[in-house]
Amino acid sequence: MSDLAGRLLAVHARIRAAALAAGRDPDSVALVAVSKTFPAETLLDAVLAGQHVFGENYLQEALAKMVDLDRLLALRGAPAAPEWHFTGPVQGNKTRAIARHFDWVHSVDRLKIAQRLSEAREPGQAPLQVCLQVNVGDETSKGGVNPAQAEQLARAMAVLPGLRLRGLMTIPRPTDDPAAQRAQFRVLRELRDRLRTGGLALDTLSMGMSDDLESAIAEGATMVRIGRAIFGERPRAPAQ
Repeated sequence: MSDLAGRLLAVHARIRAAALAAGRDPDSVALVAVSKTFPAETLLDAVLAGQHVFGENYLQEALAKMVDLDRLLALRGAPAAPEWHFTGPVQGNKTRAIARHFDWVHSVDRLKIAQRLSEAREPGQAPLQVCLQVNVGDETSKGGVNPAQAEQLARAMAVLPGLRLRGLMTIPRPTDDPAAQRAQFRVLRELRDRLRTGGLALDTLSMGMSDDLESAIAEGATMVRIGRAIFGERPRAPAQ
């Protein structure tokens, strides 16, 4: 077994243990392997170890990696291509490429961006699955809409053609205190619950990373975005 395969198994074990501790079905938590800055060869190892959902933050790097990974999979005679999630900040001039090449976007926090993604999605493509990013820690250094403004934006996004609003995403304020971690994740869960009560069909909470996935799962995460615990320390990010 490769080191990467071992780390991937360890992450799945953490997800399973956290879900069971919370009285949840482990299969209710999906793993997005955040592979930004790692080459296609590393992703191939992950695919061969059973991982098929990848998150990328940098568009140009991701587009090149998609081509390279498809080539490597074809050489192996492997079947379906991975599912690609865009998890980084969405710039307006990159919405067309993101809309056409990704299956999910987790980081929509402006109506203008949602509208551009909607307009760019090709008619023959399945709806682009999107999450509304919420800034639960009120940090100016991070993207995301204020929780108090989330409902208005969510309702506007939910009616855009070519998109399907699936739920909410957050990157909380860093802390080593599990109680403080859970409190931030609870804000997102309670917001999702209020929006569902108000008629929005939201089924996704994208929250939890390498250092806090247990707290996120305890508060209802349905997707955890894990990078370092799978791939190790990251090389320098490419210029975009």
